[in-house]
Amino acid sequence: MSTVTADSSDVARYGNADELAPHERAAADAFLVAHPAGQGAPVAVVIPAFNEQATVADVIGEIPGLIAQRAREVIVVVDGARDQTAVAAAGAGALVCDVKVNGGQGRALKLGYYLARARGAEVIVTIDADGQYEPEEIESVVTPIFDGEADFVSGSRRLGAELTTDSLRHLGVRVFGWLLSAMVGSRVTDPACGLRGMRAEVTAAVTLEQPQYQASELMISAAANGFKLSEVPTTMRDRGSRASGTKKGGNLLYGMRFARAIAHTWRRERKAARMRLRSAKIQRS
Repeated sequence: MSTVTADSSDVARYGNADELAPHERAAADAFLVAHPAGQGAPVAVVIPAFNEQATVADVIGEIPGLIAQRAREVIVVVDGARDQTAVAAAGAGALVCDVKVNGGQGRALKLGYYLARARGAEVIVTIDADGQYEPEEIESVVTPIFDGEADFVSGSRRLGAELTTDSLRHLGVRVFGWLLSAMVGSRVTDPACGLRGMRAEVTAAVTLEQPQYQASELMISAAANGFKLSEVPTTMRDRGSRASGTKKGGNLLYGMRFARAIAHTWRRERKAARMRLRSAKIQRS
């Protein structure tokens, strides 16, 4: 286990807690009282969860005890759930941050990254709480990172297996994958996989503003900040009765919002790049 002690010099690594909303900061403070900073495992598995009482314990139970021969811990950020998600997650052995106000998956993940960094994680993994992904495949996501081959690794259902029959969703994955490949300068076959791993410092360096559709924002911002991206084959299950319900709308609405998140992030990162270039020119003159 890591024994790093947190102090003010670690702000760059942990991130600025002032970016959290007041209710998120309160939840984070309570979490770090119960689970002190600097005492976590090298690998932190962050799970955002909203009304996932029926599935979250099973997901946690399937996560290997060692990942890439390293200790791991599971941090579940309960995003304003109205059921017993927090109780189920804690009972399954996770460290639970119970946020009382629903802010969206993107905000829950951002909070989870902050907590994982504060705990001293070297690598952060994300996986959904609804049982859609195979927890044993976490190993293949983190291995390229520990081997020094990549900074950010996303799972890909197109390189692996997708056990669903939604043809419109399949088409959207291909179209957005092509678009993101052109934007980030690296092949992207699955732009929205919830199973991904990254060096902890990636989550501190990127800009994360999306309250819900964070996958594309995270990928584009990581590439814009010079981090090396990669993909590995993973499996996407057919959730069937395991699903807790559609939380992001139907295919058309989801696609429109996903496209809007991509466009906003791309414009933001292009503007930031121009500002950095202008600043560098001024410093040289």
